[in-house]
Amino acid sequence: MQVRNLLLLLALILVAAAAEAGKNKKEKAKKDGSKCEDWRWGPCVPNSKDCGLGYREGTCKDESKKLKCKIPCNWKKKFGADCKYKFESWGGCSAQTGLKTRSGILKKALYNAQCEETVYVTKPCSSKIKSKSKAKKGKGKD
Repeated sequence: MQVRNLLLLLALILVAAAAEAGKNKKEKAKKDGSKCEDWRWGPCVPNSKDCGLGYREGTCKDESKKLKCKIPCNWKKKFGADCKYKFESWGGCSAQTGLKTRSGILKKALYNAQCEETVYVTKPCSSKIKSKSKAKKGKGKD
């Protein structure tokens, strides 16, 4: 009976500690943030060159904020880092252009970014012919 009471007391202490921690996080957010809920965010602007760490500015009524952000250096710059697409498989190689094409459908627009619903990308056709089986080394040489 005493063990059960001790476990119950321990559980109540843990619940109270977790509630207090959550309350502190909310208070900290209110100190750092504002009551404004209609924020408009601009694009991520890299600190140098055209990718890497940077910031985005947001405005809401008379307030403004800057958030840290990052543009991956291998990202397709024409789409913007705030537009996420689901791409189909690459199509066949066009003999006329020497390019493969595929399309992507908008999956998510971050920070209310203005994104195209469908985008198309191309890449040069591979000049190498991939073989499905690799040559096995060392077999038959004894």
